[in-house]
Amino acid sequence: MPNSKLLIAVTVGVGVGAVGISLSGPEIPWRSAPVSPTEKSGTKLGYFSPSELPDTITLLPSPPTPGSKAMEEDENARAAALALKGTPRYELAAADADRDHKHTINAFQCALGARISADHTPRLYHILALLRLDIRAASYPPKSHFKRPRPFVVHGAAHTCYRDDEAMSRGDWSYPSARGAVGWAYALVLADLRPNRADVILKRGRDFGESRVICDQEWQSDIEAGRTVAAVMVGKLKANDAFKADFAAAQKEIALGLAAGVKPALNCAPEFAALIDR
Repeated sequence: MPNSKLLIAVTVGVGVGAVGISLSGPEIPWRSAPVSPTEKSGTKLGYFSPSELPDTITLLPSPPTPGSKAMEEDENARAAALALKGTPRYELAAADADRDHKHTINAFQCALGARISADHTPRLYHILALLRLDIRAASYPPKSHFKRPRPFVVHGAAHTCYRDDEAMSRGDWSYPSARGAVGWAYALVLADLRPNRADVILKRGRDFGESRVICDQEWQSDIEAGRTVAAVMVGKLKANDAFKADFAAAQKEIALGLAAGVKPALNCAPEFAALIDR
């Protein structure tokens, strides 16, 4: 599959301190300040209200049209991706397709080299949960506007790599990739949390998006458009005081967890092997 373009580089700003509410559960030595309360008025999606989201319809170019050079590149990328069926990389793509929030976060633990969970890193878990809401909300206006069918629908494929998603996604649209955007946003934030592992984390973000093509759920250009949405959204977070406070607390959580020797709660060897083989 051809290498994807890194469209926008983003550095996430770091802020200080926050007042939070108590979390239930036992005290953990490396836990930092508790998670700040989410706004209850219903005006916020995650960190942003709908009116604060960028106009992603005008932000993105139109998706490739049938017969265009760009569409030919998408078809070639699809063919190369489908050739991986039956390999460990295909199995990893199926795992990456699981939309459960905890599972999505787990996809980045190995690259981060640290555990992410509601118990061990509550503020980081909180950041990723809110960010996911914002990213998906920013991704869906252009989906509804451009109405691009997914590749497995266009080609009448019997199945994708993840059958649990097929009924829902068959009637959904693929441009931009909301799931690819979430993965890239997570990678950008996590790379800023651990700059010494930024290359590994960003590669995992690209691989996470590529999994959508391998799964036959989205086109390569959908993934690239999703990265644009993610980069713009993460860039906006630099001016968001709630995010900056949460990010500073998350830095402390990660530092204390690493000092305490807390490792990812996963066997990372199969993931690393699948991505190296690819």
